[in-house]
Amino acid sequence: MVNNKERLLAGKLYRSEGEEISKMKHHGRRLSYLFNQTAPDENELREKLIRELFGSAGKNIYVKAPFYCSHGSNISVGDDCFINFDCIFLDLNKITLGDNVMIGPRVSIYTASHPIDLEVRKSGLEYALPVTIGNDVWIAGSVVINPGVTIGEGTIIGSGAVVTKDIPAGVIAAGNPCKVIRNITPVDRQYWLEQQNDYLNTL
Repeated sequence: MVNNKERLLAGKLYRSEGEEISKMKHHGRRLSYLFNQTAPDENELREKLIRELFGSAGKNIYVKAPFYCSHGSNISVGDDCFINFDCIFLDLNKITLGDNVMIGPRVSIYTASHPIDLEVRKSGLEYALPVTIGNDVWIAGSVVINPGVTIGEGTIIGSGAVVTKDIPAGVIAAGNPCKVIRNITPVDRQYWLEQQNDYLNTL
């Protein structure tokens, strides 16, 4: 007998049906709805709901409402992560964020996809591929991340980028399709340490 959940998580063609998948959909839709109804000062309730929504969540995470997802249980977030307003995580397959990840407003992360062949697509079969974002990554506003993408540690993705392929660690990348612009260098570090010291000297 076909196990659609197993096929889904394996990146194989599956049908979006069956008790297990229905439960995941209900879980995600119900808890994200409740989260989005909270008032801005209900921080404890928001944290409780988001930890119940996500498959796993580290310490010191902050998610701003509204936030939308498909299942929720396929989202794993590390320590000290920030997710800004109006993000969409289509987590049919796994979405994994490392530690110290910053997600800008209106970022969309998609794991869901459909067959290129129109007859197979019309049959209702679909598939989903995981997305992995490494530690210390900054995803700027309105970025779209497509299924199957991995973004390496310490990388910055510029606003409005459409990420269709893996991006290596330690770079600045942007554009549609997203491409590496340059490496992040010791010169960058020196400049920003000087700016930080300038700030600290005013305290």
